[in-house]
Amino acid sequence: MTASNPATVRADTPVPAHGGMAAVDSPLAQTLLVWAEQQGLAVGVKDTDDGRYLMANAALVALLGRPLDQVLGRTDADLFDATTAALLRAADQTVLAQGSQLAGEHRIELRGDRREFQVLRVVALAGSRRVICSVWQDTAAQRQRDSQLRVALDQLEQQQKANDGLRRELAEQGLRDQASGLNSRAHFDDQMRRELDLSNREHREFALVYMALDPGSERVRALGERARERVCEAMGRLLRGNTRAMDASCRLDDDHFAVLLSGVGLATAHARMEGLRRQCATQIVMLDGEELGFTVAMGVASFPHTAHDHAELVAACSAALAEARRRGGNTVALAAIRFEPNG
Repeated sequence: MTASNPATVRADTPVPAHGGMAAVDSPLAQTLLVWAEQQGLAVGVKDTDDGRYLMANAALVALLGRPLDQVLGRTDADLFDATTAALLRAADQTVLAQGSQLAGEHRIELRGDRREFQVLRVVALAGSRRVICSVWQDTAAQRQRDSQLRVALDQLEQQQKANDGLRRELAEQGLRDQASGLNSRAHFDDQMRRELDLSNREHREFALVYMALDPGSERVRALGERARERVCEAMGRLLRGNTRAMDASCRLDDDHFAVLLSGVGLATAHARMEGLRRQCATQIVMLDGEELGFTVAMGVASFPHTAHDHAELVAACSAALAEARRRGGNTVALAAIRFEPNG
């Protein structure tokens, strides 16, 4: 509740000693009292000399829990406990010193309940008397509405975060294979094109690795799709653990994978893939209490040493993988290095 500074007023009409509106001649005070009455707010008018209530409306009488004749002519010391009465009296003295209006909050215990109010006090003249018009508003309902609003806003914020997370997840799902957690083929091809462009501009090398799961044991084959998916999960973890942020790896199809090693030559790529091959050969995958082992055949090619464009690189890597599988799998084969004839 707010109000502007009251104008200086003079009135010859005395304040009625009943529950009706006080006959004050201040435009601000009179407007305030009428408005408060319409809003169902508690209103009281006190004499500034002795602090006795000259008027109390029905809402204030109900708030105090006393009949009107036990309110009029009484002071705050008669109606409240000593601590509360002292606080109210101090607020009255403050507004009198300012000579205008004062808005403040009070926490008051009424009939065993702790209540919170916002109280607006306005100094006015009623006849020859100077009075304090007080309007009391219980803030509990407003605080409850504010609390409900905060809860609603928090829920909206949480829902927004959940929606944002879902959108990111859906976008991520479009870029990744669900079983292995590796990049999708389309995303991998995009990275391959970027790496080719970068290598051509900066004259740098990179390696491409194709790999295929070797045929598993008879027991693994008998377990079917569940065993294949479990092996793909393990393969995905190993690839993610053996590649850098600048590298890329993907699942090409059910049993085939690819790795792009940025800024890496043929020899370094071979050494890294040989380490990965050994990890695969010793990896234990569990399914329904059974151990599932697997091995991998790998073919490694590099740009520009084994190929001069994308098609040549893919062909060289595919040929190297075929050679690794021809050797019986569980091995790493290198593509042949191209030698340019002397001009």
